[in-house]
Amino acid sequence: PPTAPRPTAPPPTLAPLAPADGGPATPPTAGTVDPVPECSHRDVRTSRRGADEWAITLLDPVFRLPQSYVPPNMVPITQAGLASSQLIRAEVIPDLRRMARAARRAGAGLAVRAGYRSFADQAATFVRWQATWGHERALEVSARAGHSEHQLGTAIDFRSADSTRAPWDYQDWGKTDAGRWMRQNSWRYGFVMSYPPGMQAETCYDYEPWHFRYVGVDLAADVQMSGLSLRRYLWRNFEVAARR
Repeated sequence: PPTAPRPTAPPPTLAPLAPADGGPATPPTAGTVDPVPECSHRDVRTSRRGADEWAITLLDPVFRLPQSYVPPNMVPITQAGLASSQLIRAEVIPDLRRMARAARRAGAGLAVRAGYRSFADQAATFVRWQATWGHERALEVSARAGHSEHQLGTAIDFRSADSTRAPWDYQDWGKTDAGRWMRQNSWRYGFVMSYPPGMQAETCYDYEPWHFRYVGVDLAADVQMSGLSLRRYLWRNFEVAARR
């Protein structure tokens, strides 16, 4: 994946975070812009963790969901007209169906590699990557249990419909017909690429052109217009306010 550009100036001082027990954080100085937390591997409970806050829940190497978090209203992805054994929240289905149809019409058919993962599923996934790459590299390509957007039930790893090949087995799946179409159009259907190219220093994970999170059409359009990574957008607009 592309190397993230080096900043031209040192990053500002980080605002204090709430402790892992969910206690209050010290408010940042009035009038300052709250910088996104550095990519440290901590276990701070995300503030927006209600079942109805799936669109604005910040998950990254710092912030996590509890092990007990299980999304409601889970349905088969087949309801969106995609062949898959995976589950997703029912709220995602209408726009996922529309997006899949549009991609097919454009000659960029989509299929699903992964949908919802429970806390236990993600723990096993991370262990597999550790065995393959070692611990430090695994932290760059996989989330620890509780820190994965897949636990929300609104994140999907896509692949090309015309191949069973895993998207991470390509040199850059984002340059395939399906990957290119998704990057250009997914936001119109409520999906945001969580880990775009050249932003590893900010998103904390390698570029993943196949990993998209559903946040709803209006919020996805706002993220697109902002030019921010989803991590920075959620931190700035929702997580900071919850911790003041």
